[in-house]
Amino acid sequence: MPQRVRVPLRVIVGYYSDCALPVYVKVAALERRETGCEAGVAYLAGLLGLSRSTVERALTELMRPAPDDDIAEVTSYRRTHRGGRGMTAVRRVRVVGRAEHGAWVPTRAAEALSPRQLRAYAAIAYATATGHHLTLADLGRILRHRSGKKAGEPLNARSVRRLLQDLEDLGWISVDRRAGYRGRHLYQVHDEPRQIPLTADTDEGSGGDLDEGSLASKEHLPTDSPEEPPAGGSIRRRRSTGGTAREDLVPLPASFRRPYAGPQLTIAPRIWQVLEPVKTLLPGLSPYVVRALAREIGHQLDQGQEPERLRTRLEFRLASTQEIRDPGRWLLGAAIVRHGCGLVACESGQIWHTGARCDVCAELRAADGEQPPPGHPLARRPAPAQPPGPWHECEACARPSRSPLPEGVCRACRPPDPLTLLRRWQP
Repeated sequence: MPQRVRVPLRVIVGYYSDCALPVYVKVAALERRETGCEAGVAYLAGLLGLSRSTVERALTELMRPAPDDDIAEVTSYRRTHRGGRGMTAVRRVRVVGRAEHGAWVPTRAAEALSPRQLRAYAAIAYATATGHHLTLADLGRILRHRSGKKAGEPLNARSVRRLLQDLEDLGWISVDRRAGYRGRHLYQVHDEPRQIPLTADTDEGSGGDLDEGSLASKEHLPTDSPEEPPAGGSIRRRRSTGGTAREDLVPLPASFRRPYAGPQLTIAPRIWQVLEPVKTLLPGLSPYVVRALAREIGHQLDQGQEPERLRTRLEFRLASTQEIRDPGRWLLGAAIVRHGCGLVACESGQIWHTGARCDVCAELRAADGEQPPPGHPLARRPAPAQPPGPWHECEACARPSRSPLPEGVCRACRPPDPLTLLRRWQP
């Protein structure tokens, strides 16, 4: 199991800069030796990929008492003589009690991730361990701007979303989108980066729906063969025993293509069957947009969605759109996007196979306080009236309440939630 370090929550969400977090993790990991952390500034900078001045500034922040609670996280014992000779300083981190909130962070993450990525990883690790469902706004308040004109302001949702995508691409977290409370994302942190194994398609070789087979077309001759290679070399041809063959691919008409120096653009029959309602929008699109559109359609088909379902979706949205200024952007950003919850069978709030309403979407809509529009199937199904229940009384202040009180006390008498500490730093 990789080495992990417990980082106090105040270091993750406090006033410390982003670079202070990886420095704290590395010092805490090296401090577990009996002699303490004897690494110099140059050695720490080489491990973390930071400059010496950045590491020195981070150590200064960690050794100074915080302005809000006068607590210093790192102590340094100097072992250098006045003449300049001696040994490096011994640094130790503050002993963190069990009652203090914190997050476990692997030391490898401090070396592999950037300081801001590491702060986001630590915040998600704490929220996952405590059962809190973070929103992009919550992460933006933690990953706020640390310098410049916007110092102290939270990051916008776009920057946070890009940061989460980088962490997911690197394999440090897994995101289950819109699967949590009120449609929030569910996160899973990993102690080591996990990468998706690269596997070939079952029936279509190493390529996908767009004739993207192996880029190598010539055999690599063995270097230890005593025989001379034949004149002209040998060409490897892919033989397919089933699935879509190269002859079955439907080439795009010449009027659909712009001057393109790459390989010929082809589309698999199942992709072309879905694109039939919007084929009039394909002329003039770049090969990149067509490839991205085909990949998205192939991804949805692999999830279990039927081609007829995607055709119906494109036909409906094409008929309900008055003006399409940018066909490529409309196809990728509006037409082919599936609306609904995390269930694959959900299509805009209804189950595709049965036509019944989606209970998950109804619960999410009710939790957000949204009322269904007039004429909607949900509007004709009012929720049954619940009989009034008995009154509940707070054990601390004797305040009455109609709803049940968790742990027998009201919100005013309940101890503060750890999430309030995250929001304390909101400017």
